Amino acid sequence: MGHAARPGFGRTLGLRQPARPTLRQLRLGSGLVLFAYVLTHLLCHALGNISLDALETGLAVKVALWRTPPALVVLYGALLIHLALGLQAFYERRFYRVRPAETAQLLLGLSVPLLLLSHVVGTRLAWSVEELDRGYAQVLYGTWVAAPGHGLMLAAGLVVAWLHGCFGLYFWLRLKRGFARAAPWLLAGAVLVPVLALLGVVQGGRSVAALAADPVWQAQELGPNHLGLAEQTERLSAIRRGLFLAYMALLALVLLARGARTLAETRGGFVRIGYPDGRTIRVPRGSSVLEASRRGRIPHASVCGGRGRCSTCRIRVVDTERSRLLPEPERAERLVLDRIGASPGIRLACQLRPDGDLTVAPLFTPQARAASVRDPERAATGEERFVVVLFADLRGSTRFAEEHLPYDTVFVIGRFLGAVGRAVRESGGTVNQHLGDGLMAIFGLDRDPKHAARDALKAVDGIARHVEQLNRMLAADLGERLRYGVGLHAGMAIVGEFGDETESRFTVLGDTVNVAARLEGLTGPMRQVAIVSEAVYEAAGLTPGTLQELTLTGRAQPLRARLIGADASAALQDG
Repeated sequence: MGHAARPGFGRTLGLRQPARPTLRQLRLGSGLVLFAYVLTHLLCHALGNISLDALETGLAVKVALWRTPPALVVLYGALLIHLALGLQAFYERRFYRVRPAETAQLLLGLSVPLLLLSHVVGTRLAWSVEELDRGYAQVLYGTWVAAPGHGLMLAAGLVVAWLHGCFGLYFWLRLKRGFARAAPWLLAGAVLVPVLALLGVVQGGRSVAALAADPVWQAQELGPNHLGLAEQTERLSAIRRGLFLAYMALLALVLLARGARTLAETRGGFVRIGYPDGRTIRVPRGSSVLEASRRGRIPHASVCGGRGRCSTCRIRVVDTERSRLLPEPERAERLVLDRIGASPGIRLACQLRPDGDLTVAPLFTPQARAASVRDPERAATGEERFVVVLFADLRGSTRFAEEHLPYDTVFVIGRFLGAVGRAVRESGGTVNQHLGDGLMAIFGLDRDPKHAARDALKAVDGIARHVEQLNRMLAADLGERLRYGVGLHAGMAIVGEFGDETESRFTVLGDTVNVAARLEGLTGPMRQVAIVSEAVYEAAGLTPGTLQELTLTGRAQPLRARLIGADASAALQDG
């Protein structure tokens, strides 16, 4: 039957990464190294709940891990890279309309050096520059007995560093498959680790305060070999002041650079970005279209947060003539546009910085319903996970509608959709959308990939049985058999709630959806009942049998799939 119009699903996954590391990869890698260091640091602190000796034992293990030459190179390199990229992000970020969590992560990261500078100089640099052996006894004495104010700053710095790292992990993992199941455990760890660490510091500080009353202990633990001589203390203080002034100078330079950029953009004039609803946003020349949408509070999808990693922010440039005069896409944008097979006039809003007035039409404009979505931010961005997508479509609807009364047509299509829907639900799937005389179903929302793929294969068999029953029931009235086609594909996709300002719905976006729809579209011309991609059988752990290479529009590489005719639909699974 004629195919209902498919939604404009974008292929947001499987982009080829350039050979050289991207800024995002450098930020992630350096951040993971620093997070691992902070984690081991806090776990050592937590041993204070046992005893002061346990603290020193934990410190010895941490030193063995992090003070080897390779570990020091990795640690200091990660620190410098992450700091530089943090300042670069501060320069690049335009605070038009950003999520509070992203702003908090940035500001927490910028404050970490200020809060932990004294501790780093007093421990790490005291050891490497002055060869002073300072363990927990000396540090706790200095921050718990001698200068409690420094202890409060140190505790604040550790908590801030931990929160900054947790925000970064959340933004990295939230789109990963399985995050929803792991989130409660990760949250528990994010809360328990700093709480146990602070309690360990308190217990260790109390132990040191009690020991400090003993002159013998003071002579042994607080001597010059641990705390240093006056000239050593002065040299370390000079290093601390120098590093503080250097960091403040860097922040000042970034602020000046931001001001100079704003001044240059103001002098360079403004551009107006128009939208289909008639709104026009005026932004400085050099701003991206996505930044214009955020500044104007216009809902605009951006699964990757505007980093050029997906295609959900893509727009259609309405001005045909103007689109030819736009800046050429840079490498990151070109990779995405080539991957989705974008037609002329399609650009990524996060990458396009027009130098003249422009009218655009966002292709996705998410706005989660506050009443039904517990986490609007996550629902609007989506979650990356493995799914199996099934498209089913009734053939010949146009001719059928011409030959029958409208209510008869609606009745038959309704019965067909009901038969397919029952088969999907009986097999463990979810009917996600009804598309005229067809539907889209999803498997794997609450199942592992193997069982999701097997459930989807069972659904193909189930559809054949239910439609055959429907054919027998309607044979006398119709005088012909209902014919249909099924397309099935498996892979990663973005699962979330998307829509516009007034209505949104839970759905799936990505290349997996595109492929499943195109496979179903091939069933008619190829005279097949179903076409199932090799990826489904691989996920199910089943032997697919004979496969055929298919060329799909917009895909450079052919896809291997099994063609299932009417006589083979009952033997779809091999065991």
